[in-house]
Amino acid sequence: MFAKGQTVISYMEQLAPKHLAEEWDNVGLQLGSLQKEITGVLVALDVNDAVVDEAVAKGCNLIIAHHAIIFRPVKAIQTDTPMGKLYEKLIKNDIAVYISHTNLDVAEGGMNDWMAEALGIVGGAPIKDIHTDQLSKLVVFVPKDHHQKVLDAILNAGAGWIGNYSHCSFNIEGYGTFVPREGSDPYIGEAGKMERAEEIRIETIVPLSVRNKVVQAMLKAHPYEEVAYDLYSMDLKGRSFGLGRVGRLEEPVTLGEFIETVKKGLDVEHVRVVGDLNRKIRKAAVMGGSGAKYYNSAIFKGADVLVTGDIDYHTAQDAHLAGITLIDPGHNAEKIMKVKVAAFMSGKLTEHKYDTTVFASEIGTEPFRFL
Repeated sequence: MFAKGQTVISYMEQLAPKHLAEEWDNVGLQLGSLQKEITGVLVALDVNDAVVDEAVAKGCNLIIAHHAIIFRPVKAIQTDTPMGKLYEKLIKNDIAVYISHTNLDVAEGGMNDWMAEALGIVGGAPIKDIHTDQLSKLVVFVPKDHHQKVLDAILNAGAGWIGNYSHCSFNIEGYGTFVPREGSDPYIGEAGKMERAEEIRIETIVPLSVRNKVVQAMLKAHPYEEVAYDLYSMDLKGRSFGLGRVGRLEEPVTLGEFIETVKKGLDVEHVRVVGDLNRKIRKAAVMGGSGAKYYNSAIFKGADVLVTGDIDYHTAQDAHLAGITLIDPGHNAEKIMKVKVAAFMSGKLTEHKYDTTVFASEIGTEPFRFL
């Protein structure tokens, strides 16, 4: 049995929720339809002609990519232009394209965590916070005989996180009253008669990122026809999510030694470097894509070096003057996401016993050649 398109994307959005994307970004379904069975998924950094040909050859009708094929508003699709031809090829082969960009960068267990792990950065925290999860207080009233079932459903869906503590809740016994009206199908009680039921009030914290999931899990586990629950907005801040990662190295190394770690960990042959190769590196920062403008934030977090792509001449000068070393492995270093996303998606589909296959693209999309 093949997974439906919406099912496949629901797994992807567990890894990288769309609401984590920056406001300027264009993420989500960009071309095609998800109202179909997905025979195969190709995970790619970029989408070009060669990647589309690879998808066709491997029987994939969905491409999950990091970089958008549509970023600015499209005023016309002319099939005699390079991008028009690309859109036409995708449409003719019924291949949908879904983009996960800055939301994948920001997500815990996403792009920047993968890059930090590859570089041996320990205890990585965001270089720059860009999103704080909004918190709500969930209160629900449950009959005693279903208390544990509903509580487990709520907490296992992601509610109840306070700092580094999970499954936090408060529970108090009481009784509820209600009169089932005509046409109702009550779990307990009779139509037209006041019912007094022993119930337990459950209170817990719910982050916005999992609120719908928690509510659905609660409703599914609850025995009542009409569930009595409340959601209150809170002034307290939830977890912060951000771009990049900064943390310590297991052992101090020279910049020259760390460069070799970068080249091996990110699978690149060449890097550009700003700084003294003999400088000791104890704390390192990494940001996928173009993160050079955040060098001051990296300095503020105590980083000795920032690893990021697309460093321009003047930013390199300014960073050097400010006292931080830089390593530029290129924007294409984000290709680490292909294998990581493919493994995550394959695991989810296998867990739910779907026959949909997932491939990491083997096509290199680095536009530069180093001579």
